Amino acid sequence: MRDTGIECEADAFGETMTTLNDIKAEIERLSERRGEIMHQLSKAHDPTLVAERNALDDQIAELWDLYRAERARVRFGERDLIIARARHEERLERAAA
Repeated sequence: MRDTGIECEADAFGETMTTLNDIKAEIERLSERRGEIMHQLSKAHDPTLVAERNALDDQIAELWDLYRAERARVRFGERDLIIARARHEERLERAAA
């Protein structure tokens, strides 16, 4: 994934909320720029602007992926801990059977 310039690790819930807010603000900023480019493209075709719009589309998609992943981490916990907990539960079920 491309470096979005937004830190996604957090030690506390408050920092995570800031990170989520930062991601959302960056999405909004890039979306506004994309809107400006689309307006310019409606007037005349420009390959440079098309390339910039495509790059912005990719960045926005990556930021949405990052946002969803961070929200899932906040809601459900760290992925490694979830997997460890599931494996532990499987071992308990096998032992009980």
